[in-house]
Amino acid sequence: MAGRIRWLGVGMVVCFLALFLQLNNVQVKNAHKYATDPYNPAVNAAKFDQPRGIIQSADGVVLAQSVAVKNPCRTCYKYVRQYPLGPLFAQITGYFPIGGLVTGVENTYDAYLAQHNRPVKTIADLLTTPVETDTVTLTLSSKLQLAAQQALDGRDGAIVVLDPTTGAVLAMYSNPTFDPNPLAVNDATTVANAFKADTTVDPATGFSPAASLAYQDIFPPGSTFKIVTATAAYQYAPELVDTSMPFYGCIPTHTLGGQGVPLCNYGGEAAAACGGTIAEMLPPSCDTGFALLGSRVGAAAMTAEADAFGFNQQPPIDLPPSRYEVSQFLQPGCYQDQQIYLADSSIGQKCTVASPLQMALVAAGIADGGVVMKPHVMYQIRDSQNNLVSLYQPTAWHRAASQATADALRDLMVKVVTGGTASAVGFPAADDVAAKTGTAQIGLGNSATTDWMIAFAPASQPKVAVAVVIPHQALSATGAEVAGPVMKTIIQAALAGP
Repeated sequence: MAGRIRWLGVGMVVCFLALFLQLNNVQVKNAHKYATDPYNPAVNAAKFDQPRGIIQSADGVVLAQSVAVKNPCRTCYKYVRQYPLGPLFAQITGYFPIGGLVTGVENTYDAYLAQHNRPVKTIADLLTTPVETDTVTLTLSSKLQLAAQQALDGRDGAIVVLDPTTGAVLAMYSNPTFDPNPLAVNDATTVANAFKADTTVDPATGFSPAASLAYQDIFPPGSTFKIVTATAAYQYAPELVDTSMPFYGCIPTHTLGGQGVPLCNYGGEAAAACGGTIAEMLPPSCDTGFALLGSRVGAAAMTAEADAFGFNQQPPIDLPPSRYEVSQFLQPGCYQDQQIYLADSSIGQKCTVASPLQMALVAAGIADGGVVMKPHVMYQIRDSQNNLVSLYQPTAWHRAASQATADALRDLMVKVVTGGTASAVGFPAADDVAAKTGTAQIGLGNSATTDWMIAFAPASQPKVAVAVVIPHQALSATGAEVAGPVMKTIIQAALAGP
């Protein structure tokens, strides 16, 4: 009997030790992990039972705020997130849903927006453990964002406006867009229905409202990519800068390796012949000449230059990353190591796709003397006492060109406006605009176009760099005709200031 009691005692001691170890594991070692686990119901409840910080525009307009729920139901949370300007900034602010993924600025700067302990500054703080939320101020202007929305006038498309010297995003708007407010309400059914509606793809366009983003959607950039091709020649093959390319209306079949059909200027078989030096070809946007130029520069140098502008890599913008936002040039899944692929890709077709943000960065790189700055949407973060918590410091991302090359391309882009494909847009001379048009032929049998324009102004001392893209246009449309008036409106609004 004594032996059994002894073993029972040993067993109880072992159980006590195991219990002690498990309690230590739960309450000490893994306490923080469990306390912050997103699957912990208490964690989720705390998120929505507490207010979040304000997101506001550069001109002080509130874009996101927490509002106390009046007479909340038993299962409701105490606060709801509201977005006063709704669809206008939805693609930037994102939304804070009851269930699902937090998006946009709400995601990137969650640690500042969520309620958190305030740094101890007084003896009283030691006794009370004060909490606070921060205010995130963006670089975007509500006035310029509204101008972008109005310029698109309900059409599918996107506009990106950058400060080329800092990388600050001054406006970034896309159609279609969505209202984030139903996605942040206290009712799970309303959230689910709104999410379903916002993620339903339109079969006619291939877009869904919540996924159409100016920094993620990618399109063939057409002739706007000729800025990259010309830069590659200046940087890697300077002997080609003043070399005259042969004059063609259509480059005959088999002229280039792997070429099975003629490569023609815009307009097809009836297109006029063009060629010459880069300075002669860029203002009229000569497709055949730039196709030949790109093929002579070579795949390695063209790829190096595209990479220097930001292609084939994740753009470092402070918004949630996505594989859909990587602009591509000569990627293996498309490029077949044949001259015709390189030639077509050098004029923004075939194996070249770019986001509006990427093409705005191309314009900004030329505007800023060859330096591409990291794009960003956060300007500053301040705490509840208005103390500065964080201030964005402009940072260079890549050097895409030398100052001399950037100056040469700037002058040619001015000629595009004064006597080239953008001359019909009617930019005021006082705005001193440098631009490049783009008309990418898409669809079965090149049955439609995606129309582009990139620009910066004033050319002599750039303040803004802009990209405009409008897809799903008629085959007869051009970048100058479709994107040009939008660009003109945005440049004038941006130069007008606050």
